[in-house]
Amino acid sequence: MKNNVFKVVLLQALPASGKSEVRNFMAHVEPQRLQDEFHIGENLQLDDFPYVHMMRRIDNELQAMGRQRIFYPGEEPFKDGRDWGTLCNLLNEDYHDLMNRGVVKPDSAAKLLFDRIDRAGEAAGIKPRIGLLDEEVRNELAEKLEKEARAMLEEKHAGYPESFENKTIIIECARGGPDGAEMPLTGTFGYQYSLPMFCPEILEQAVILYIWVTPEESRRKNADRADPDDPGSNLHHGVPMAVMLGDYGCDDMEYLIKNSEVENTVTVKAYGKTYHVPIGVFDNRVDKTSFLRNEPDMWDEARVADVTKAIKQATDAMFSHYKG
Repeated sequence: MKNNVFKVVLLQALPASGKSEVRNFMAHVEPQRLQDEFHIGENLQLDDFPYVHMMRRIDNELQAMGRQRIFYPGEEPFKDGRDWGTLCNLLNEDYHDLMNRGVVKPDSAAKLLFDRIDRAGEAAGIKPRIGLLDEEVRNELAEKLEKEARAMLEEKHAGYPESFENKTIIIECARGGPDGAEMPLTGTFGYQYSLPMFCPEILEQAVILYIWVTPEESRRKNADRADPDDPGSNLHHGVPMAVMLGDYGCDDMEYLIKNSEVENTVTVKAYGKTYHVPIGVFDNRVDKTSFLRNEPDMWDEARVADVTKAIKQATDAMFSHYKG
């Protein structure tokens, strides 16, 4: 019999499209209603943004030490596009750690993070980078980033549930391609590259909730939400304009939906298999979600009803093709 709740939801869209806002909304929906109306259990959250933030933090600290940056040349996109795969591999590892409730107690949370990033990069075909730094530089870097890395690790451990019954793992990430790029996207751009990087255990039971905005709307909302005093926040971080144009000037989800082998799914070929991942589309081209950044007691009832209807339409479409 099919499970009533999704096991894994890939929450995907361009930056500032409303992903974190939808997550915030679902966190305030009564659990039974979340199951009955949206087929979503109690949320367990995985997100690659904290890793993007820490990669920039590593580069900024290296630059301050007079060393070369590793991941980003500055405010521009990744030096090596395969780092989109690095992020997917970090999420794969987080997924396996979550399912096995893997707890580690390192002397240095920062050095553990460095090792994880190098290992995830190797799985994407990139030679180790942090591990090749001089030991003195690596130690100084670890000392500067220990507090943030420790908080990330403790938050990860705190998210492990006692049981996975009626739980849904939400995996949030954004992917895209250069402004004006033709479809299909190629190389390391877009979902065509990243979806096959997810591990089989994720792909076998995943559905996609895609929040559809135009690149122009994504850029507008990115500027609106950006809080320079809170760059590590899911709800308030801003993406540099060079990245918005170079990595998120378009995305390929609509193309992948239209060219899928099975209607209302995305075809993913990976690990010698073909996965038809059910997808639902939340149309947010006319902004429905920005108000959700406010405190819940400030949410307008009519807007909440509009968001509820849009999410339900998308999740019902996902559930109709879900094998569970």
